Parts: sequence; C-alpha cells; structure tokens
Amino acid sequence: MGSKEVFLSTISCLLLLFCVGCKCLASELEATQTATLKVDASSQLARKIPDTLFGMFFEEINHAGAGGIWAELVSNRGFEAGGLHTPSNIDPWSIIGDDSSVFVATDRTSCFSRNIIALRMEVLCDDCPAGGVGIYNPGFWGMNIEDGKTYNLVMYVKSAEAAELTVSLASSDGSQKLASVTVPVAGTSNWTKVEQKLIAKGTNRTSRLQITSNKKGVVWFDQVSLMPSDTFKGHGFRKELISMLLDLKPRFLRFPGGCFVEGEWLRNAFRWRESIGPWEERPGHFGDVWHYWTDDGLGYYEFLQLSEDLGAAPIWVFNNGISHNDEVSTAAIAPFVKDVLDSLEFARGDANSTWGSVRAAMGHPEPFPVKYVAIGNEDCGKKYYLGNYLKFYNAIRVAYPDIQMISNCDGSSKPLDHPADLYDFHVYTDSKTLFNMKGTFDRTSRTGPKAFVSEYAVWRSDAGRGSLLASLAEAAFLTGLEKNSDIVQMASYAPLFVNDNDQTWNPDAIVFNSWQQYGTPSYWMQKFFRESSGAMIHPATISSSYSSSLAASAITWQDSGNSFLRVKIVNFGSDQVSLTITATGLQASINALGSNATVLTSSNVMDENSFSNPNKVVPVTSQLRNAAEQMQVTLPAHSFSSFDLALAQSQLVAEM
Repeated sequence: MGSKEVFLSTISCLLLLFCVGCKCLASELEATQTATLKVDASSQLARKIPDTLFGMFFEEINHAGAGGIWAELVSNRGFEAGGLHTPSNIDPWSIIGDDSSVFVATDRTSCFSRNIIALRMEVLCDDCPAGGVGIYNPGFWGMNIEDGKTYNLVMYVKSAEAAELTVSLASSDGSQKLASVTVPVAGTSNWTKVEQKLIAKGTNRTSRLQITSNKKGVVWFDQVSLMPSDTFKGHGFRKELISMLLDLKPRFLRFPGGCFVEGEWLRNAFRWRESIGPWEERPGHFGDVWHYWTDDGLGYYEFLQLSEDLGAAPIWVFNNGISHNDEVSTAAIAPFVKDVLDSLEFARGDANSTWGSVRAAMGHPEPFPVKYVAIGNEDCGKKYYLGNYLKFYNAIRVAYPDIQMISNCDGSSKPLDHPADLYDFHVYTDSKTLFNMKGTFDRTSRTGPKAFVSEYAVWRSDAGRGSLLASLAEAAFLTGLEKNSDIVQMASYAPLFVNDNDQTWNPDAIVFNSWQQYGTPSYWMQKFFRESSGAMIHPATISSSYSSSLAASAITWQDSGNSFLRVKIVNFGSDQVSLTITATGLQASINALGSNATVLTSSNVMDENSFSNPNKVVPVTSQLRNAAEQMQVTLPAHSFSSFDLALAQSQLVAEM
C-alpha cells in the first residue's frame, strides 16, 4: 500500500471514529430526559381521598390459607379429603412400617356427624420394629418445627383395648426426633379427645408428625391437629405473614374469593355455615377451581376476626347461586338469599340472636361491622345473574339498609341497568397496557355507583414471578386511581399470597414456604400508597416531551401530628429523567431535615426477588437534603420514586 492510500485510509478511520463518537455523545445526551412536575397544594383544589381506597383481597388460591396464613400444620387432619366413600385416599398421610406390620383404612365411624370419616389403624406385628409402626403426616410440603417452640396437639382416638401411642415430631425421614410424648389410650368404645404440648428440641424445616405403636391391636384416629402456640394474637394465623399485611396498612379485606367463592360447580362452592363452629366439626370441602382440599379451619368467622385484627373493613363476597358451570334459577334462589341473610346475622346480630349467639359462643360476643358485601364474583352476563342479584339486593336493603352492595357488572364506561352502591372492576393484563390504563376512570361518569377495583395486576409474559416492570405499571395505574378517587372507592391487588410449592397463579404480592417469606416488587410498590387512604389529593401536572413514560400524583398526609407532602412519580421508560418539582399553595414551609426520598428500581427491569435474594428489588430511602418548594431530582430509568417533604408546621387543609 502506497503512502497516499495510507493517508486516505487514516482519514477515513478518523472520520468514522468521529461519527461514532458523535453518535455515542448524542446517545448519552438523549439518555437523560428533562421534565417538570407542578403540584398545586392549595386547599381550594385539594380533595379528600376515601378512607377505604387501598386494602387487600384474600383468596384461597396457591395454598394461601391452608398451608399458608392459617397456621395448622397437619394437612387433611380429619381424613375427609378422599371423599365419603370408604376406603378412601388419605393423602398426604402415609404409613410407618410395611403392609405386613400395619394396615390403615378409612371408615365411617367418626363421632362427628358433619365429617364422618375416621382412620382405622391395625398394628399387625407381635414383635414390631424399634420405634414402632404407625402413620405420619408431612403437613404442607413439610412442617417448620423450631427449637424451643411449643406445638399444641389435639386428636381424637378410640381403641377397644388399652393401647399406648407415641406421638413425635421428626425429620422428613423420621431419623431425627425433635419432640415426643407418650399417649395412653384407655380400652373403650368411646372416642377420647387427647391434648398434648410438644416442645421442640431442635429445628427442622421439613418435619413430619408421626403416631406410632409397638402393641398389636386396633386404634381409630380422627381430627388430628398440630398448631404452633405462638400464632398472631392467638387467633391461628402465622405471625410473620400477618406482619407483612400490617405493614401495608390495609383499609379493607375482601374475602374469601374470587373464583373460590363460586366453584367450578356449586357443590364445591364455599359454604359459610359449614366453616363455622368448632373446628373438629367442620366438614371441609374440595376447592375445585384451584384443585385442593381445605379443612376450612380458616372459615367465615376467622376471616371476620382477621379483618378486625388488621383494622380493616370486612368485605364479604358470597355465592349468588352461580358457579362456573351451573346456576340456580331466580325462581329457586330464595334459600340462597336466606342463607346470606343468616350469614349477616352471624356477623352483625345481637349475641342473643339465632346466629349471633353462634358467633358469641365462638368467642366474639360483639358484632363484626360488616358494611360491604359483593353479590357474586365475575358473574355479570350469566343467565340468572341479574335476576338473582336483585333478589339479594332487595332482601339485604330491607334487612340491613346501611350495607353497601357491590355488583359484578362494570359501570366504568356505561351506566348500570340495576341498583348498586359499588361495582367491581377487574384487570389482569401486560405492563404496557396497564401503564396506559392510568387514565381509565378519567372519563367515567361522576354520578352513580362508585368503582371497586377489587382485582388488578400485571401478569403473563412480562410479569414473571413478580418483576420490577410489573410493579411500575401497577404503580402508574394506582396514581390514576388516586386522581380519580372521587369515583374510585377501593382498590386491591390480586392474588395476595402464593405458597412456593403451589404456583398455580403468578405473580403474587407475597411468596412463602413453611418458614420463609418475601415480598415481590408489587408488594413493595403498595407500601408507597399505604398513607393515601384518607389523605388529600392535589393536582399534579407533568410537562415533558417524555411525559408518555411518566405518571405522578401528589398527596398531603399526616402521621402523629406531622404533615408531609408526598410526590410519587413513575418513570416507566428506559431513560433517566432530570425532574424539577415545583410545589405551590403550601401553607407551611418545607423542612429538609425531616424529608426523604424513596426509590424502587433495579439494574434490570425484569429483576425479581427470591428466597436466595429477597431484597434484590426493594425500596431504598435516603434523606432529601435539597427539599424545597422547588427542587431538582433525578429519576432513574425504570423506577418508582416517592418524595416525602416534611412541613415545618401542620399543613392546614380545611377539608381534612
């Protein structure tokens, strides 16, 4: 190559590098967008958000209750899960020994009339193996037994001849004994209730309960229960899971479903009256939508108690005679209406009333304040829904005129053709669609029933098991609900829980197993809104060429006499944003010392939390040293930021 060619080649390379460099520089400049957010915090334009705006929806799905928040450790404790025809499947119970040493089978000899199945165990060996033969229950994918803790055993036994049983807590293969107690059984034809306390001397996360004997003979078992002694307020709930709910400060609890209320078939729908009374007498039922058995230890009464413990208004979703596959005609719906009126008397009736006395006998003489009911779930448009709905509506309105009734029919885009106080709005969609739905209620009529967004979430392709991206879209959607809270009364994420061993529906807010739990980004996102209920909403206007990727809201709220202006903003885009926030109309100056910034983000928009890294995507809070009525902040790409500006004196808003 000659010198001329070398010179030309060098010039070409320099020009190419210059062009590439310019493009890189331009790209870097474009990577930071600018925006202005103006907040008018004057009292004239402020509006109070409903006290009930953000709450929770609990459904028995993903073993959220059985094997979840309900602390019962024994699965299929009454041997009813296999059905009424005997012999039946006793899963997950199994035998210790082999079929030459022990024989077990269900029969219909229980002392309980509503759950008649019991288990007959015949010890066949004269010279049984060391440790004996018998049965064991692994619980829900293993029992979490912890050193030093006490576990309350209750079971019913009978034997025609005197027998001696050993009840133990052991590792999954039985090799490690954590606790053990000897239970003598008197020879009698009557059932005997056995109550014992087992104190663990060791920790094992996948333990089992086992009942063994060395003596030849026959023993019957029924209603075998093992509960930790340290449940939340002694009411039977797992403390660590309830603690996560309390951290969200829910204003209501919608229960027990969902599709769980309907059933694939009415014969498997949730029946409130079969879920109350002594736990031993509850028949349990097969939830055929989510495909598992529940003993219904977590029943109607327990849901009401949980609402009270959370300080949340109970919202009772009842079956209106319709399942996924069959319906009761309006002409025949009267018994269902009577059943619901009885359920309301159970909750609200005087302790001397027919059903109120049942509640009182269960330990709660004071009524539960049920003021909301949902007439069915996702049943609008079905053949008998409207006719059935009106029967329930009219009967409840006469008996309990203060109860707010929720229709399954969406009234956000057109008026309902029937009376209602609220209407259900459910949305499960991809992240981009939900982000763009932040203005859904902007055009909804301001007259008529209010909206109850009782189920919302990002799901499917870009949700994973709970991605940052999903939480950002959900946050943007909620800012829209705040702005439209004159017509939106309530909102709740769904589903709330998933047992890691039963991932029927993903994503969910809280993931757990027998001993661990973590919040997905969607859980942490909801913490940004926990002070919104009952706060004041203020106009917040974004100005930017990048505004299609931003969503914001502004509230003032109080905590222990201190007032804050909270500005929340979602950056759904892939560029960071230099944001100027200007607040006008404040009736107090801003105190930078008490002001904070909280940011939810991560290096990858599809990042998730996990048991191995539960804090990969969690909010990070820092002091906002430049807090002022006008200030500049940086919004990371794909982030949700909250700026709490402390007011030097109480923010005087007349409407509060």
